[in-house]
Amino acid sequence: MNFKKSLKMTLAMCAIFLSMVATAQFKTTNTMKKKILFVVTSHDKKGSTGAPTGYYLAEVSHAWKVLKEAGYEIDFVSPKGGTPPVDGFDLTDAENKEFWEDKYYQGKISHSQKPAEVKPEDYLAIYYAGGHGAVWDLPDNNEISAIATKIYENNGVVAAVCHGPAGIVNIKLSSGKYLVEGKKVNGFTNEEEAAVKLDKVVPFLLEDKLIERGGIYEKSAPWQEHVLTDQRLVTGQNPQSARAVGKAVLALLAK
Repeated sequence: MNFKKSLKMTLAMCAIFLSMVATAQFKTTNTMKKKILFVVTSHDKKGSTGAPTGYYLAEVSHAWKVLKEAGYEIDFVSPKGGTPPVDGFDLTDAENKEFWEDKYYQGKISHSQKPAEVKPEDYLAIYYAGGHGAVWDLPDNNEISAIATKIYENNGVVAAVCHGPAGIVNIKLSSGKYLVEGKKVNGFTNEEEAAVKLDKVVPFLLEDKLIERGGIYEKSAPWQEHVLTDQRLVTGQNPQSARAVGKAVLALLAK
């Protein structure tokens, strides 16, 4: 009798314990945020012209809107950390206005992380926003490139739009191959760079550099939306493509 009573008590305690573990796991799973890392430039001048630049606001806000509404938490990193310079400041754009007036996300982007503060394992995807500044300080930032490599090789997504692909031109995988090698890619075109009269100012033409790195470059006419997905790499041609890049990232993450 004592043995049976003891056995029943033991089984009951085990059941309670297992229930508590399951509840804790459920709570942990449901309170953990799915996170995506946005990369923005710290560079604030267009070369020798001295004209101001930075990250292009719509290329952050349009992708941010899509991903935030899908339930993803967005973090920001920049080469120098802190408050990055902004370009394309247009609050008549609804997404720009919403992002700029969101106190929580304004706090996050104005206190962007330094690369050393980022834990790559926390992120499902990394997204490089454009703005001309990206061509100057993102290509040779080995710390951010290493973060992107870890995210990609952990079955994550790498995405970039407009001048953002400047940040991925030098990313190498563990195999030694460039990330873009053999993949369909795009970014700000030579024609678009000439149209804004900066083709002689930027340190390199993004279209040419992506081809040089082995990318299979595709493009549309200037200022037309154009997004490519190849494996877990998403690239968009220009500011008009930022929202569609966000949607393409979502589609990959859904898989």
